[in-house]
Amino acid sequence: MLVVSGQRTIVSAQTEQLRFEPDLRARILARAQELPRLRSLLVSVDGRLVEEQYFNGARSDRTENLKSASKSILSALIGIALDRGYLESVQSNIGSFFPEHLPAADAKKKTITIEDLLTMRSRLEPTSNVNYGRWVQSSHWVRHVLSRPLIDEPGERMIYSTGNSHLLSALLTKAIRMSTFEFARRYLADPLGIPIPPWVRDPQGVYFGGNEIHWTARGMLAFGELYLNRGRARGKQIISEAWIDESLKPRTRSSWSGRAYGYGWWIDSFAGHPTYYAWGHGGQFIFVVPALKLVVASTSVPAPGEGRREHQRAVYELVEREIVPGIETRLPSSITARPISHPH
Repeated sequence: MLVVSGQRTIVSAQTEQLRFEPDLRARILARAQELPRLRSLLVSVDGRLVEEQYFNGARSDRTENLKSASKSILSALIGIALDRGYLESVQSNIGSFFPEHLPAADAKKKTITIEDLLTMRSRLEPTSNVNYGRWVQSSHWVRHVLSRPLIDEPGERMIYSTGNSHLLSALLTKAIRMSTFEFARRYLADPLGIPIPPWVRDPQGVYFGGNEIHWTARGMLAFGELYLNRGRARGKQIISEAWIDESLKPRTRSSWSGRAYGYGWWIDSFAGHPTYYAWGHGGQFIFVVPALKLVVASTSVPAPGEGRREHQRAVYELVEREIVPGIETRLPSSITARPISHPH
């Protein structure tokens, strides 16, 4: 179906009718059409695609830059590497992976663990925000990150930094003896049936950890459903249930947003339901609400520009205040979900 509204074209795939009352569905889509930076909005319930909308020239076959939502994918790759024995433990220290960049004088830095990197608790001076440009323009990204001073003891409070995620990609590359891209293609994308193109690499050839992965919106939805289904897709256990549980356990909290964070996943509560989401700059989201068997994926224009923060907030609130409550009140009683286990 093709709908033209003013100067904006919206492409709707042939999907099942959304489980909303018509007036609620109309309100959700009308609100979405008011967001000039929005490119796609996809909703699945119990593995069934129930709404798929594209805006502003976006298409189902076009990949989008996930920006920092890539961190959730990198977390999945770390879990797969642990499952397959390439990595020993999230408590492994990074010193053994980067001895050439961590001399004896950096004893505290050597104690930073894989878990510290996953949870943004390395306490290295961040390479995001105002420090981002200087970092990615450096001649050696890994060395630059590891040369940053420690602000506090490793394992303390969260400081958001993409450098943490890039160290994960670098140590993964060493552990698996193949590129992060090849590992992602072989053990995640291919089993999901989702093509994944190569993405940006640092000057030493390490694929960017935590940014710049490109996937289609349907690929994002499939990745969210993988976590909804506790690591299982297309009849195979791609990621262990144990890693899903560990990834989605609240472990720290952002000082600037107040939201909880696990292993590369943000954590909140929508309409009283635990909600887990991948979040990328500009409005790239993958929301997973296990109690409702709900996954929502959205993409947006990632470039800086006027209204970017307001746009992100609007997409977030559209899911939190309209889609989740709308699904909750209209699901048939036959829809049940196994909750994510959070063992003490």
